[in-house]
Amino acid sequence: MDTSAVANVEMARAWDGPDGDDWTEGADRYEAAGQRIWARFERDVHVEIADDVLDVGCGTGASTRSTARRASEGTVLGVDLSSRMLEHARARAHNDGLTNVTFLQADAQVEAFEPASRDLVISSYGAMFFADPTAAFSNIGRALRPNGRLAMLTWRRFEENEWVTMIRRIAAHGRELPNPPAGMPGPFGLADRDDTAAMLVAAGYRGVEIVPRDEPLFLGADADAASEFVGAMGVVTGLTADLDDVTRDEVASQLRAMVDAHVGPDGVTMGAASWLITATR
Repeated sequence: MDTSAVANVEMARAWDGPDGDDWTEGADRYEAAGQRIWARFERDVHVEIADDVLDVGCGTGASTRSTARRASEGTVLGVDLSSRMLEHARARAHNDGLTNVTFLQADAQVEAFEPASRDLVISSYGAMFFADPTAAFSNIGRALRPNGRLAMLTWRRFEENEWVTMIRRIAAHGRELPNPPAGMPGPFGLADRDDTAAMLVAAGYRGVEIVPRDEPLFLGADADAASEFVGAMGVVTGLTADLDDVTRDEVASQLRAMVDAHVGPDGVTMGAASWLITATR
């Protein structure tokens, strides 16, 4: 990526590096994890058959492909910082026979999108990482046609998300770690409802609605699959990297007990707390 066209340099290093590698290698699992949340999003957010859509932070492209099927007479442009995730996304779209999808490696905060070229901007947990959200959403908004719409999923506060609080606490193994704050670039960057609403108004949007969505995160069809997935998560591998083998085994045992406690008739799920954010430009 041309770093001169990137405002979020640290995020670009992470996502066009180890974080992007991790997500690409686990793409099927990560995409399956959010399947129930995404199904709810599709019920909530209408897509016209001829809509032209921009997917911000599209990652490995599950949201892009799904939306392309709904906008079958329109187009969908997926944008992300990660070259490897986009390579995966392109291959999947090609294999699925989708001809109305394109992907672009770019920083959506500063990318010169074609003005007034999109009817809808979507994001599935890909828009919380901007260093300057007001500038980013102002720039993204310029790609929307008059009365164009914004619809995105973001995480609510760290403390409200059972899946990450439990996994992180176990992986920390007694170490005191500060909770990731709301409002900072990262997974919880748009977690503060009032601040996010004010930011979008300042960025030129109207009719902002931010409503809670509580749909479970799917970790696997059974305990073995879920344990393998959880053990490979970046939060786990990062926090356990410096532990000795005995302690690491203790963490693995506790994570397995957590997984076993969450086995249900539909597989292994844990509580997840999201915002559905919609607005008009």
